[in-house]
Amino acid sequence: MGRVDDDPLTLAISPPPDETPEQREERLKEEAKARKISDDIDEEIKAAKNTQKKKPNVKVLLLGQSESGKSTTLKNFQLAYSQAAWEAELLSWRTVIQWNLLRNVHTIIDLLTDALENERASSDEEDSSSENDGEATSGPPASPTRRRTPLIFNEKHRLLKLQLLPLRQVQKDLEGRLGASSSEPTGQEEKLAKKHGQETFVRSSIWKASLLPGRRNSEAAVGLPKRNREAEVLQTNEILAGLAQTIKSLWDDEAVQEMLRRRKVRMDTLPGFFIADVMRITKRDYVPTNEDVVRARLRTLGVQEYHIHFDTGPAAGMDWVLYDVGGSRTQRAAWTPYFDDCDAIIFLAPISCFDEKLVEDRRMNRLEDSYALWREICSSKLLAKSQIILFLNKCDLLEKKLRLGIQVKDYVPSFGKRKNDAQTVSQYFAQHFKEISKQCSPQPRPFRVHLTSVIDTRATAVTLHAVEDGILEMHLRSIDLM
Repeated sequence: MGRVDDDPLTLAISPPPDETPEQREERLKEEAKARKISDDIDEEIKAAKNTQKKKPNVKVLLLGQSESGKSTTLKNFQLAYSQAAWEAELLSWRTVIQWNLLRNVHTIIDLLTDALENERASSDEEDSSSENDGEATSGPPASPTRRRTPLIFNEKHRLLKLQLLPLRQVQKDLEGRLGASSSEPTGQEEKLAKKHGQETFVRSSIWKASLLPGRRNSEAAVGLPKRNREAEVLQTNEILAGLAQTIKSLWDDEAVQEMLRRRKVRMDTLPGFFIADVMRITKRDYVPTNEDVVRARLRTLGVQEYHIHFDTGPAAGMDWVLYDVGGSRTQRAAWTPYFDDCDAIIFLAPISCFDEKLVEDRRMNRLEDSYALWREICSSKLLAKSQIILFLNKCDLLEKKLRLGIQVKDYVPSFGKRKNDAQTVSQYFAQHFKEISKQCSPQPRPFRVHLTSVIDTRATAVTLHAVEDGILEMHLRSIDLM
């Protein structure tokens, strides 16, 4: 075996045997310089790693007016790309879905209460009129006026109301479990039941912590009073299971359905519609499906930050941060600080609401509000280099409205005599959004638009894969990796 001195690497880096003092000094200077360059490179790599830990790989904002589908889009991202985390949180959504179901029930009960009160008032007026029938009158008898056939309610409906009375307290208990508060009214349900309170919201996504099994100290973590959560959940499940058939009888009742039609209340278009699934949702062993969670409605206040670690797709291994922002007018001022360093914006415009007004401003058409909001986003100089992806959302509801014979031209005069079908209408709206983007963008940007129904998880997954590819490509270009 040879000596260590015979090692080729050792011989290569050893100083020459005849090295002079001047040569040695020069060699040491070069080695010190090389070490410094190497140390600087190591520090840069270390700093880059630390920065990468602090800064998300990709930052995406979800923007749009209230009830445009932002939170539902976020849930689709979680379902498509972070399956393990999604499944871990699945059971926590049961409370939200039960709460949505009870809101459906109480919307109907509130309308039924009004109808019963009106029926009683009409009956009193008829009695009063009968008492005056014997009095002398002058002139010809009054001509009869055509009146719509009155709705017929009876003791069955009063009994249904009485049997479902305990559900008011159950709803309050669920809201307490969610850590919820009241906010300004929003959505069709609030317009129908003003006197029974306002929509519930939660202040952040940490409400899930108090609802997941095995989280012993989660109540304290979210500032909720300590309770026997397991006993409360069992009690709620028992009450709902016991009243499931009564709820179904209320929903299936012909007079109730006619009442909803006359009031022009389409329950199936309301956020968080679950009463049609009451027999499944009220089972004691009910576990939410993916579709249930995507359809669930829970309004969040302010800007909510969600970290998603991508398990699949081209972005696998990356961490994205998505911001879900409040869309009502009072909350839009909070958007601007999040524009800085934004990789992409997904803007949701619900095109089914061409015939609806803003809850905050009854003079403003919701579609016109989306146009104005889109104009503001496109013209922002802070977003000049950000991708903006447009989702023309709720296409399923648009098609339902058009099939009912609702004419777009009655609400959007510029639509004119075009064909009143979903394809023509959606293309017309898309063209208008495109023109706004072209006119208002500080610098030219591609117009990316998708027709969506974000409660359709399979179709939305396909859309999100295309969106993911585009965002990832632009992000890699911005950091000079493409």
